[in-house]
Amino acid sequence: MMDHELERLSKDIGDWLAARGHVLATAESCTGGWIAEVVTATSGSSGWFDRGWITYSNEAKQAMLGVQAATLATHGAVSEAVVREMAEGALAASAASHAIAVSGVAGPTGGTPEKPVGTVWIAWAERGGTTRAESHRFDGDREAVRRQTVIRALATLIA
Repeated sequence: MMDHELERLSKDIGDWLAARGHVLATAESCTGGWIAEVVTATSGSSGWFDRGWITYSNEAKQAMLGVQAATLATHGAVSEAVVREMAEGALAASAASHAIAVSGVAGPTGGTPEKPVGTVWIAWAERGGTTRAESHRFDGDREAVRRQTVIRALATLIA
């Protein structure tokens, strides 16, 4: 799963966070912990990575991150509202200064006309700051969608 691009991203994230005294937490659904795996593969990451959650089910999103049942019912798990609540919940439940949250349809099944395979929402939250989110439609098979999600989530944190 690790390659040169992911290694470079992890090192860049670590350098950026460490230089500012910041710490990262992750809240992952469709990536199944891949973001946390990438960052913890970097030596010294214990200085800038606090913790991660794999909240694949709606129940886990609610119990572990405080995502509201009404948000899930109204918008669905793959939505801006849900990833925002996931990221903000990760900050509230951790010592992190920054959080990344992802939820999507990696495929090959599970897509709908409104949210086809490859639809992914990513959110970035900063303690005492803002939460931003964006939607993507990634191409490829399940691994390709997940990999593109990990890259976008990490690269955009420090962009």
